[in-house]
Amino acid sequence: MVWRAGSLLASRHDRLADFVSPKVVSLEFGEYWGKFGAMLKVTELDQIAHARLADAQALLEAGRYDGAVYICGYAVEIALKARICKTLSWPGYPSTRPEFQDLQSFRTHNLDVLLRVSGVEENIKTKAFAEWSAVVAWDPEARYNPVGSAPPEHAKLMVESAQALLEVL
Repeated sequence: MVWRAGSLLASRHDRLADFVSPKVVSLEFGEYWGKFGAMLKVTELDQIAHARLADAQALLEAGRYDGAVYICGYAVEIALKARICKTLSWPGYPSTRPEFQDLQSFRTHNLDVLLRVSGVEENIKTKAFAEWSAVVAWDPEARYNPVGSAPPEHAKLMVESAQALLEVL
């Protein structure tokens, strides 16, 4: 399978060439991905996303609201990365610096960017807009927020929204 710039995401008004270098776009799948072994497989990403959601639920139930919100964001991020792999027919998501060579746009925690390249942006923003709106502002820098920053109702909304999004993704 040869990638063609713009062909995979053109119908969604996105161009693959905006995110992947022309060098990678022109390579056969096996030629590029075959040299990497540490890549996280799609099944592993799905398992990790659901495990992080379970962690967030446990933290919520234990009254650890800051932790629930923080971990919840990672559940959505990882689920989006699994969706990107499915959309682009990738065997897995890059996880090491060398694997991200020529794929720097994919090395992000920004949920908006990940949704854009996932191929399901329109579906999510149409069918799960409220849930998306509840999680999109998540930032891994929240780990530095003072203890008690996340009120219980925000943590509950975040966990419920993440759960709904994981079902759609």
